[in-house]
Amino acid sequence: MSAVLGLDTNVLVRYFVVPGEDAAERHQCALARTLVDGGRPLRVCKTVLLELEWVLRGYYRYPRADIARALAWLAAQTHVELEDRGAVEQALANYAEGFDFADALHHASYADCQHVASFDDRGFARRADRMKLQPPVRVPGATRRR
Repeated sequence: MSAVLGLDTNVLVRYFVVPGEDAAERHQCALARTLVDGGRPLRVCKTVLLELEWVLRGYYRYPRADIARALAWLAAQTHVELEDRGAVEQALANYAEGFDFADALHHASYADCQHVASFDDRGFARRADRMKLQPPVRVPGATRRR
């Protein structure tokens, strides 16, 4: 059995979100800080990063720049192992350039594919085309060139 500790989204949310008045929430925040800052080898999977971004953006309404800073900080920690680090780092770079984080992570995870198929012409395919990302994102059945 590995000595690495895998982190769930809720632990990272408690780490990054300022606690309210609730005693249980403050206690969880303190425990999350102890876990993350303790130096123990940690692992974070891509789905947790995806969910973390969604919770910070959708539930807590954090600004994009704050979310980007939090994700970049987490990726920079030497004791934190990220699943598919190369794809995550590429996704973070594209997120910083204005890409939706989920689309950026999906795209980076398909780096070895011929192209990515998506019906999201405006949000994903056009942005990928403008950024000249490889592999290209193509809309199935589309007849016009963006």
